[in-house]
Amino acid sequence: MTERLRVGLVVNPLAGLGGSRGFKGSDGEHLRELVRREGAEPRAATRAARALAPLVSAEIDFFTWGGEMGATVLSGLALPATSLGEPGEGLSDAEDTRRAAAAIADVVDLLVFVGGDGTARDVLDAVGEDFPVLGVPAGVKMHSAVFAVSPEAAGDLLLQLARGGLVGLRRQEVRDIDEDAFREGRVRTRFYGEMAVPGEGRFLQHTKVSGREDQGLVAADIAAWLVEQVVPGTLYLVGPGSTTAAFMHELGLTPTLLGVDAVCDGHLLASDADETALLRLLGEHPGPARMLVTAIGGQGHIFGRGNQQLSPAVIRAVGLDCITLVAAKSKILALEGRPLLADSNDPALDRALAGLWPVTTGYDDEILYRVGRPQ
Repeated sequence: MTERLRVGLVVNPLAGLGGSRGFKGSDGEHLRELVRREGAEPRAATRAARALAPLVSAEIDFFTWGGEMGATVLSGLALPATSLGEPGEGLSDAEDTRRAAAAIADVVDLLVFVGGDGTARDVLDAVGEDFPVLGVPAGVKMHSAVFAVSPEAAGDLLLQLARGGLVGLRRQEVRDIDEDAFREGRVRTRFYGEMAVPGEGRFLQHTKVSGREDQGLVAADIAAWLVEQVVPGTLYLVGPGSTTAAFMHELGLTPTLLGVDAVCDGHLLASDADETALLRLLGEHPGPARMLVTAIGGQGHIFGRGNQQLSPAVIRAVGLDCITLVAAKSKILALEGRPLLADSNDPALDRALAGLWPVTTGYDDEILYRVGRPQ
């Protein structure tokens, strides 16, 4: 059975508490206690509820942290959720956020956090730059680009993901302001890093009509981008298909359209390689390896149809974190919301592959799309 979308929720209960009182944030413990004593209304829970309300009937499994850090909001909306831990005694702090985010990210496809720039920094510290996250704006300071424009926009985006819609994926900046300088009238922000954030893609309106997309041009765009990302010393296993073949052509190499090729530093190491040859190459190669895979056939299979050379042993040797999925948007749209499929003949591996994946769909263009198992 195809897995449901797994979404994590972390709420910073104190986010935004200082706004109505004229404070320039709520990062300091003494300031947060003062805000609480003066009776400022918490707004994070309200904004979280606004984002999640449209998802009551969506096919989503929620994972969260106890009490005001998420469980209370989900319970109030009658959204079933699994709580993976509890905050410490008293007011929650940055360590609570980091601990919750790290634990929840281990079991979900996407982490939703509710807060401001300080919360975004804590989430970045916990999950890194590659894990998909989405911020629901609730803080006093909002200089980072990892937040949806409103709680409702975040909810609409999550609904699209649950329904198998095409949702873009972009690297967005995490910034925070120096609160002490801000209180003295000086605006000074600092760049802390980037995170992978889903967002509404402008392409949705002009690629809905099937056949408008030129497959050859899209494949060339994807190939040009992939070649720019090639890391020296990396062994690339290139699966079958016209989109992956374009990558080989961009490198000046002749692909095996229906087979698997192995490439490193612009040299073709193996053509039409079988499982044994691939495992031997992986065992002998001193550096990292990556795998380029596209959907094979009309059912959206990424493994188990036409590329059995990429066996469970080969996939595990490369590593799930080192698989790059590529496809034209028109191919994804043709699935009509159905997930891409992993049917490797190893149920445990197929379960590990299931979830939200970034799919390269053009030059510097990615979407988030679900991978599931055949029903």
